[in-house]
Amino acid sequence: MSIIEKAINKQADTQSSAMKTSLERAAEKDAALHDATIAVSQPSPVAEVEPEVRAVPADDVENDTEVPTSGRNSVTLDLRALEKKNFVSLSSERRLINEEYRVIKRKLINNAFGALGDTLKHGNLILVSSSRPGEGKTFSAVNLALSIALEQDKTVLLVDSDVLRPNVSKTLNIRHDIGLTDYLLSSDIKVSDIILSTNVERLKIITAGRPHHLSTELLASERMLMLVNEFASRYPDRIVIFDAPPLLGVNETAVMASMCGQAVVVVEENRTKLAEIEQAVALLPKDLAVGFLINKAHRNQDKGYGYGYYYGAS
Repeated sequence: MSIIEKAINKQADTQSSAMKTSLERAAEKDAALHDATIAVSQPSPVAEVEPEVRAVPADDVENDTEVPTSGRNSVTLDLRALEKKNFVSLSSERRLINEEYRVIKRKLINNAFGALGDTLKHGNLILVSSSRPGEGKTFSAVNLALSIALEQDKTVLLVDSDVLRPNVSKTLNIRHDIGLTDYLLSSDIKVSDIILSTNVERLKIITAGRPHHLSTELLASERMLMLVNEFASRYPDRIVIFDAPPLLGVNETAVMASMCGQAVVVVEENRTKLAEIEQAVALLPKDLAVGFLINKAHRNQDKGYGYGYYYGAS
């Protein structure tokens, strides 16, 4: 039995059958959401490496446009360099990493837009985190975004909400002067100022912005809540992936999780401790659909490493 299964089983033992949420009941009816494990041929690198906060009227967000007004809001991703680092490829070549994330994203998309979506609030908003730093959350968030961008009828927005240790820009080798924290700090900055179009047709990105000592308060602000609500409802084909800080030791992630409908907790095989997984999951809202993505899961000498996605209600 894996450490993930132990964590899920222990958590399940503490819940009374009378306290089952509608999410759990829906999950029990959908056998397709349950365990799927994939092996890959080689290890995958882990890419981890005082203004006043002002709320704005809802109309200011709802009437804003996110279409960039100039080329300054467009970035070019070096897709060939990413492919060499074992990220999901957008080429026609069949690669195992693409197949792995295809299985994982399918579960997330089904949760967001399938039958289970009716039981989730903001099921198209997906938090990607881990219990501790260095377990591969940014690597996983970027790969999920690239994989979803391959869908023909879905678009994806990748948001770097790890404002303490932003890694999305570093991983993708991009730079933008303003990002999420800047938007939250100033009502003069519009959504269109922070959303970056890319050379991947269905992928947009928001960088973390400048560090700020009130990062928790910014993410918990009314302005952030209105922004998240817009993300969830404005585009019916949009999936938003938040690369969030690790769950243990910071408050920001729990704040972000309360606004999302799904969470992917990245754990590293033979490194992440069961107690840390239990502590991390305990911080997540009880009505959140929680998945566990196994990073660098050693199978055997022939199959090398792998990823697994395990579904369970928190």
